[in-house]
Amino acid sequence: MQEARIQHAAAWLREADGLLVTAGAGMGVDSGLPDFRGNVGLWRAYPALAEAKRDFQSIANPRAFEDEVSLAWRFYGHRLQLYRATEPHPGFAILKRWGKRTERGAFVFTSNVDGHFQRAGFAEDRIEEVHGSIHHLQCSRPCSPRIDSAADFVPQIDERACRHTGPLPRCSHCGAVSRPNILMFWDSAWLPSRADAQAARRAEWLGSVKRLVVLEVGAGTTLPTVRRFTERHGARVIRVNAREPLIDPAIGIGLEGRALDILTQLDAALGA
Repeated sequence: MQEARIQHAAAWLREADGLLVTAGAGMGVDSGLPDFRGNVGLWRAYPALAEAKRDFQSIANPRAFEDEVSLAWRFYGHRLQLYRATEPHPGFAILKRWGKRTERGAFVFTSNVDGHFQRAGFAEDRIEEVHGSIHHLQCSRPCSPRIDSAADFVPQIDERACRHTGPLPRCSHCGAVSRPNILMFWDSAWLPSRADAQAARRAEWLGSVKRLVVLEVGAGTTLPTVRRFTERHGARVIRVNAREPLIDPAIGIGLEGRALDILTQLDAALGA
């Protein structure tokens, strides 16, 4: 049954003139990245937060940069180090290759903040990071609309104490502590201008595509941003998910499995 769905999905991919890749946290799991979308994964990666009974929503929160800034930057500083050190898995290269052989290419819509599509060679102007990027900084107040690169910031982490011990990044305009340009929980301070410009480029690209296929990879229902976006752009949706592959058959095909495994199977079907 799954093999028939693989072949059906491959036929859609052959006929497409544009590929919209919509990716959630499950896209990064095969690269070795933990899934922080819940307390189990968070506490496994940060035992000190487990001991303090700090949940994901309390640390992924702009208030943390007001009340517990060294703890907040321990969490985000560790994530920044992790994303910089981790290589994207081969599934990214498969998607990039598929995009290159379609007439209008590929565009990525992702809730991931890790920057791994850029690391894998996708063009910056073909990526929309709807929740922002950890590789960019903004003022925590914020005092201005300025968004800066985090390339020069090197986190210094005390693992045992769960604290950031080195100099904190500072706003170049007012000197307040900077924070990642990421949409957090209950976040009225997030600066969306970078994501808004990405969304405008995506809308322009979509207007040029006549035979669109949407390939959703690793997007769950806990935070359904990506799944809702995907379904708004059906009629030909390929949903790849290890736990929640169900989709209305009127708009799509559900493929159960991890990202790299299913992308590899689809690539083989396309080659055949």
